[in-house]
Amino acid sequence: MQARSPDVKNELTVRLRRIEGQVRGVLRMVEEDREWPEILQQMNAVRAALHQASLVAARDYAGRCLEDASPEQREAILDNLIAALGKLD
Repeated sequence: MQARSPDVKNELTVRLRRIEGQVRGVLRMVEEDREWPEILQQMNAVRAALHQASLVAARDYAGRCLEDASPEQREAILDNLIAALGKLD
């Protein structure tokens, strides 16, 4: 399997750095005793952002795995991908 493309690597890096900043923001909110509904809303935003980053990675993984796979290998690759996607939630 080929290495991930620079575009995908860059997109994931940008997304993960943004998520990292969001998590630091949530931590500050907790330290500042902000209201729980605000904190929970931000935690949900972090979870949604991480889910979207996971989908970018899964799409790249699927494309690269299937690119050079034989018809026999595709079934196993798709099974592995579905199992990995099932663990996202």
